Amino acid sequence: MADESNSVSAGRRRHGRKATGRRRKAPSKRRRALVATAWVAAALVLFGGGTLGYLYYKLNGNLTGVDINAALGTERPEDVDNGSMDILVLGSDSRAGKNDKYGKDEGGARSDTAMIVHVHEGRKKASVVSIPRDTLIERPSCTKDGEETPAAKRVMFNTAYEVGGPACAVKTVESITSIRMDHYLEVDFSGFKDLIDRLGGVDITTTKPIKDKKSHLDLEPGDHTLDGEQSLGLVRTRHGVGDGTDLGRIALQQAFVKALIDQIKDVNVFGNPKKLYDLADTSTKALTTDSELASVDKLLGFSRGLKGIDSKHMTMVTLPVVYDTIDINRVVPLTEQANQVWQALLADKPIPKSATKGSVGDPPDAGKVVGGDKGDAEPGDGSAEPRSSATPTPSLTRAIAQG
Repeated sequence: MADESNSVSAGRRRHGRKATGRRRKAPSKRRRALVATAWVAAALVLFGGGTLGYLYYKLNGNLTGVDINAALGTERPEDVDNGSMDILVLGSDSRAGKNDKYGKDEGGARSDTAMIVHVHEGRKKASVVSIPRDTLIERPSCTKDGEETPAAKRVMFNTAYEVGGPACAVKTVESITSIRMDHYLEVDFSGFKDLIDRLGGVDITTTKPIKDKKSHLDLEPGDHTLDGEQSLGLVRTRHGVGDGTDLGRIALQQAFVKALIDQIKDVNVFGNPKKLYDLADTSTKALTTDSELASVDKLLGFSRGLKGIDSKHMTMVTLPVVYDTIDINRVVPLTEQANQVWQALLADKPIPKSATKGSVGDPPDAGKVVGGDKGDAEPGDGSAEPRSSATPTPSLTRAIAQG
């Protein structure tokens, strides 16, 4: 196995031109993502390295892989070397199987959470762009199981996954951004819940009540250690915070990601082999990845390359949007500002502050519901201010306060 901790630095970048169909070289076994469960699966689960060697085949069998390259072919943005990489991270809201307690299964799944994770050259910093599920977009035509769904205008972003699965979600994101996604990671409800329980929960402090029957969430103001069910409720709630739209939920999701990243770094799995195995087993069962990362050795190499990133070095923004003039329950992208975001990522540059000017997505009021001491963000380069804590902490308190 090639050591991905070295090869991971040879990233790639893409521009708006179409590719010729030849990927640079098989992406030398690198990369995976940093969204809550993403980092847990690629980093925490695999921190054990050789300790997990004897469990390789079992853990390998837990992973589900999707061949995005084969599904999309050559009609994709160009794959260009500049040392960075981009990962599409989705949380699936399928109500089938173990997820049926969260609602009726209507025969299709949608992406309840969507983040584009851009890892900058050097693997020390990351920029994350959340895409509201309610964003009205132009969806390209997609094929799933041999059946083609025609392109459509003014449809919600999360319908891409519903009609065409992971490949259509990637194709839609690439059509919006003109950025080629290097990798894909998906986590489902039950997997997320089980993983938080294995970690022992997450500590938060709420400043106001958060009550949402649909998300199974009922929190009074004060300190809490959230179990998996409550954590899932927190990152899914939209009726218990903010204006009831997806924008409030995104603020909680972004803060939760940062809190988990820092908390995972404090977990001592080496002194507890059983906990190490339980986390590895749970995380790999929770994941669906692109085929290039659908093995333990590839995830291990990827995690080694990303272990230097913590919440202090992550900038999180929401796609610049405004409320739709026809349907106030939907949002539409601010074209000029959104282009600034995508061009910054294409050039591997910080997202400028001007990119979020006039957007209703940053910062949403929900960031005030869970709070603590607010640290002073100091971008110093005119970039969009990151949602991060002033000092590393495993607590969600400061992470959300920074939002």
